Amino acid sequence: MESLWSATAKLPEFPQLDGTKKTDVLIIGGGIAGLLTAYLLHQSGVNYLLVEQGRICGGTTKNTTAKITAQHGLIYHKLVKDNGVDAARAYLRANESALNMYTALCEKLACDYEIRDNYVYATESPAKLADEMEALQKIGYAAELCETLPLPIQTVGAVKFTNQAQFHPLKFLAAIAKRLNICENTFVREMEGNTAVTAHGKIHASCVIAATHFPFLNKHGSYYLKLYQHRSYVLALQNAQELDGMYVDEKETGFSFRNYDRLLLLGGGAHRTGKQGGNWDELRAFARKHYPAAEEKYVWAAQDCMSLDGLPYIGQYSKRTQRLFVASGFNKWGMTGAMLCAMLLRDQILEKETEEARLFSPSRSVWKPQLLANGYEAVKNLLTLSKPRCPHLGCALKWNSAERSWDCPCHGSRFTEDGEVLENPAKGNLR
Repeated sequence: MESLWSATAKLPEFPQLDGTKKTDVLIIGGGIAGLLTAYLLHQSGVNYLLVEQGRICGGTTKNTTAKITAQHGLIYHKLVKDNGVDAARAYLRANESALNMYTALCEKLACDYEIRDNYVYATESPAKLADEMEALQKIGYAAELCETLPLPIQTVGAVKFTNQAQFHPLKFLAAIAKRLNICENTFVREMEGNTAVTAHGKIHASCVIAATHFPFLNKHGSYYLKLYQHRSYVLALQNAQELDGMYVDEKETGFSFRNYDRLLLLGGGAHRTGKQGGNWDELRAFARKHYPAAEEKYVWAAQDCMSLDGLPYIGQYSKRTQRLFVASGFNKWGMTGAMLCAMLLRDQILEKETEEARLFSPSRSVWKPQLLANGYEAVKNLLTLSKPRCPHLGCALKWNSAERSWDCPCHGSRFTEDGEVLENPAKGNLR
């Protein structure tokens, strides 16, 4: 199983850490969030080192659908309702800045960057679309309400953001990574203050950024309660449909559509990690019905960290960790989320204050309904008397027959049939 992006890009290679190093900023994690943060720090003249336990872009980054947009579902109605108009406007402004940064960078890079309109559609409730349009009007954004869409399913309309973008993420990252200070195959086994301990040496840092998808330090920040993980699935289909735009259902379990190089990327089948869901079976049934002449060229799956309130966690790891930072919980919108993270963390490292820093602070209130759901899953699976158990915090693992893996419904760690770790927060294999 290999994504379209992995199959059509060549990433630069970097040495393994050997010996003791000293740096001002240590970035742990070589996905798009870590690489963009390293790039912006590099551009700012900051002394940094990025370490990755395997190869860069070896995790969620290579499995994205690579849509770059400030439209993250029907989020603006929720933001206005829960946080107010000013917070919703700040969220929009921050993500538009991220989109603009991509546009500026991609003008100089061969990464198949294309301007496309983005549509969030509904299949059941036009009232949700009306509520979203009202919220966007309040914050001053001129979205469009579309009644008909070129999709092979019945919808009740969509909210449209013009001039968003799509690209080839690994071609982009290969271009920006090649001059960065990176060590691959360098697993951080533990942290001793701001010193990272690896199998072949130590790294002493003034500041540390955890960009490891799911934060790996359990004793700070309570991320095991503040995050859960969600899986989604993609088919890249030949002879399917050419769409002039990017489309996604407002429902978490709906379908998404975009094209790349005459292939239709059909996404969906989503479910909480460790639970049952539609997976590729649902996508294949959809393709057989609506695209009977289509041929599968690539098949892959992604895993995303979901926050309690729909906003990512970017900033100080916890109130007690002054020089330790985190970026996580991009809620399936990791392209703009990663650039936003890089811009915010660069500013915080350089001690520049921004309004957005408060909005995305990891120390904001955790009293959200999703907290109860996360706690329930943790308690239920901790009390389940079955094996194997996840080495992260001891939850009972569930067998994922579609992907032939052991998955943790508490925090999203995943393992092969033989017990090899596939996804964090678990740091090691099954015993």
